[in-house]
Amino acid sequence: MAETPLRERFNISRLALKYPWLTVGFWLAVSIGGAVSFTSLKYALFPDITFPVVVVNSTLAASDVERTEAQLTRPIEQRLRRMTGVDKVRSSSYPGHSVVSLSLAVGTDPAAASREVRAVVGALSLPVGTRFEVVQVNLNESAVVSYALESDTANLTALAGIARSEIVPALEKVPGVLKVTLLGSGESAVRLGGRDALAVQVIKRENANALVVARQVQQQIDRLHGRFRLVLAATQADYIREASLATVEALALAIALSVLVIFPFLGNWRATLISALAIPTSLLGTFIVMALFGFNLETITLLALALVIGIIIDDAIVDVENIARHLEDGEPPAQAAIAATDEIGLTVTAATLTVVAVFLPVGLMGGVLGQFFRPFGLTVSAAVITSLLVARTLSPLLASRWLKSGTQQPKFSGFPFWPQVIERYRRLLAWSLDHRLGVLGIALASFLGGVALIPLIPKGFIPHLDRGEFNVNYTGELGSSIFESRRVAVEIEAAIRRFPEVQSVFTTIGASGGQTHRGTLYVRLRADRKVKTFDFQDTLRARLPRLAEVDISVDDIPFIENGSQKPVEVAILGEDLSLLNRGALALKDRLTSKSGFVDVALSGAGQYLGEQVEISHLNGRRAIYLTSNLNHGLTINEATAQIEAAARAVLPAGLRLSFGGDTENVSNVFGGFALTLALSVGCILAVLIALFRSWVEPLVIVLALPLAIVGAMVAQFVTHSEFGMISVIGIIFLLGLVNKNAIILVDYINQLRSRGLSTREAILQAGPIRLRPILMTTAAAILGMVPIALGLGAGAELRSPMAIAIIGGLLTSTLLSLIVVPVADSLIADLRAGKYFF
Repeated sequence: MAETPLRERFNISRLALKYPWLTVGFWLAVSIGGAVSFTSLKYALFPDITFPVVVVNSTLAASDVERTEAQLTRPIEQRLRRMTGVDKVRSSSYPGHSVVSLSLAVGTDPAAASREVRAVVGALSLPVGTRFEVVQVNLNESAVVSYALESDTANLTALAGIARSEIVPALEKVPGVLKVTLLGSGESAVRLGGRDALAVQVIKRENANALVVARQVQQQIDRLHGRFRLVLAATQADYIREASLATVEALALAIALSVLVIFPFLGNWRATLISALAIPTSLLGTFIVMALFGFNLETITLLALALVIGIIIDDAIVDVENIARHLEDGEPPAQAAIAATDEIGLTVTAATLTVVAVFLPVGLMGGVLGQFFRPFGLTVSAAVITSLLVARTLSPLLASRWLKSGTQQPKFSGFPFWPQVIERYRRLLAWSLDHRLGVLGIALASFLGGVALIPLIPKGFIPHLDRGEFNVNYTGELGSSIFESRRVAVEIEAAIRRFPEVQSVFTTIGASGGQTHRGTLYVRLRADRKVKTFDFQDTLRARLPRLAEVDISVDDIPFIENGSQKPVEVAILGEDLSLLNRGALALKDRLTSKSGFVDVALSGAGQYLGEQVEISHLNGRRAIYLTSNLNHGLTINEATAQIEAAARAVLPAGLRLSFGGDTENVSNVFGGFALTLALSVGCILAVLIALFRSWVEPLVIVLALPLAIVGAMVAQFVTHSEFGMISVIGIIFLLGLVNKNAIILVDYINQLRSRGLSTREAILQAGPIRLRPILMTTAAAILGMVPIALGLGAGAELRSPMAIAIIGGLLTSTLLSLIVVPVADSLIADLRAGKYFF
């Protein structure tokens, strides 16, 4: 009886039932507001992630490379490294020219940092005649779309004049456009379709939406008329649109399957409809929050919505199923609604708050991971809070009006064999209570087995996507003219265009800051190709020409512009230039001989006509950078281990390695994941202790968490899925979902004990009664994940690892927690009573 006031405190259902029109009016207003908010949300591939960078360019006339290093680079970088907010300092010294690049901590104001850098460098005692400039760079400001400029009557010189006077000014007026760059004149060259051309690249602003900018640019181009044609050469928009629509389709299918699976359990179409209505209502409420926070409908938030379907319908199922059970016992509808919601009000609230406790730390993470996961964490938190309000107000109101009591309410008959399932579960539960140590031993062995699989699961950062587009980058000898570089590009382009799978090749030469020895060929594959992008890349590598003094690499288009093109990036550090060059070449040769490494290249120590013309530094130490792509079968953790072994074998004493690229990204992901996991578990315990006013029930409930890890690891291992940033989302999601089932079970056991039943009697009665809602919510969540796990549509490689981890974790945690959690509860009850348990 002592718990009744607390439970009634969590029962806002009484108010909803007392004021039905107010309840209906509120949710109608939310639905309308959500529909309006949805129209303001824009599609994107990923959240806007900012990597603030400040670059100092300085010049000193008549200076060789080592003098530049000593008199410009070292004084500047040594002073700038002491600035607050600086994560990493890279520099390159050339004869008479120094470039120092500062990577700032996420959240640092780049404009303020630029002003501080300008003041700091201006105060240094640099040689007389030194000139410097400070440039603020944002790697997220990328070319959203590129057009080639063609004409049947005008030559390239005339076209360049037309572009500068008509096209560039018109496109720069488009909202969200930062700048428009003209390529193909001066110290750059452009080719499309095997012919020389001009190109305009449209660079979007940091927070502008790529799809919106691309659409408005195309509309502006359609208004332009003249002696020219603008032909679409490259765009981010197509893949973003395809991946977003594929995720929306998976979301819609997840909703349909989640609704279909609960009907056989409830055996009543009205109860099913009430539960199903919670989904659109909760999603519409979530759209309001997303719009307020300025989120987009990108892969991460769409995945959050797809994942949360199981939780949304879970809340409604628990309420509606409990009301239906009271109605089956003959209670009048209004009384059944109040009694049922009183019974589980605290349970549902506790379960929802633990989910919020899991995801709020995710939404508050710092650094790059914080930018990536913040929309996910806050979207899930908003959705589950909204679904709680729906389940506590609208669902019981509809149930009290639409469901009938007593003989008018059909008994559960969805599965004719359900009574046998209940009986067998009761027998298994009774046997488990008689063999508690054995059951816990099996659970512990399962957990240890899952943990043992972790080293065997391939790890990565972001999976390879079958995008149908990629870049072929080449670097010629320093000092190469634009004409020499163009000859290289033409030869590479000819080799690429021989493949029937290739739709177009868009070549830009010297577009990167006037570096005429570098070029990029953007390759777009045909939509009807039979080969995956990464398989085609492997085939292409074998057919590309081998050119003297030219490094060629076939690179994925990076999702996140962080300055790194390849997954493998390692700095070889040392002070002796001769030793550095010798060690770097030896390591390159060793890795090139290994089958998993492709496009292995060195940079940062360029030579021209036998003389050193470039010296690079990383955080103040001389460095040569080794970069590489990986064959599809080699993961980044395996590659890192092989590089370390090769370095031990061939690097001279005095040199060491510093890993960047995906090795650094993976380390940051799992480091941040471990901290977030600990915070989430701590938040769960804090919420449960506050709600249950005891430490016993929370400890029993969190036992379900490691049981989820077992299935997640087994599923990833069996399907050979990479365990990376997307899988981490799935693991965190599991923490919230498996807790809900454990809370439903433990809370009802406590209620029955408070009515005078022994622990064993309470468990044997609560388990079978709570079996139906637990299996319903689990089945709904699993079936909702199936469309995502199947890996269909654009961007499927991103979505499926997360869904696979969730399905595996839900299967094992549900099956094991239905047994292990009651067994642990009975053991702790006996310990508190001073009884022996063996």
